[in-house]
Amino acid sequence: MISFEELDLIDPIKKALKTEGYTKPTPIQAQSIPLILAGNDLLGCAQTGTGKTAAFAIPIIQLLMKQTPVKGLRSIRTLIVTPTRELAIQIGESFGAYGKNTHLKYTVVFGGVGQKAQTDALQKGVDILVATPGRLLDLMNQRFITLKDINIFVF
Repeated sequence: MISFEELDLIDPIKKALKTEGYTKPTPIQAQSIPLILAGNDLLGCAQTGTGKTAAFAIPIIQLLMKQTPVKGLRSIRTLIVTPTRELAIQIGESFGAYGKNTHLKYTVVFGGVGQKAQTDALQKGVDILVATPGRLLDLMNQRFITLKDINIFVF
């Protein structure tokens, strides 16, 4: 079986994975990460608990880190749309863990709570947005979110 060391990941990610106690990728991670890093679209399916979030979050972080930072306010370059607030929070925590040694900023937006903290984070600029559909549409209609700079989309 392949190791994370063999996946040609950047040092900040390797360090974060080591901190998280990850040594070997799961099958979906071993298959997905190289494809995404090569710029391919991917449709993946695996059981709960097999590491699907890491399978897309790790290569997304790497791809964003290799892009030239945009001058001025950060714009949303990656959008992850997820059906529930619980999953949105979990995905956000994963980006926090895997990307903790990077300069990337992310936020999570979902309904059922006040939007002020979410809109404050958006106005400061984020690279990665994790959102539930209702709150995403609501904040787009209020012009807090624009999708014009999105180049990675996860659904």
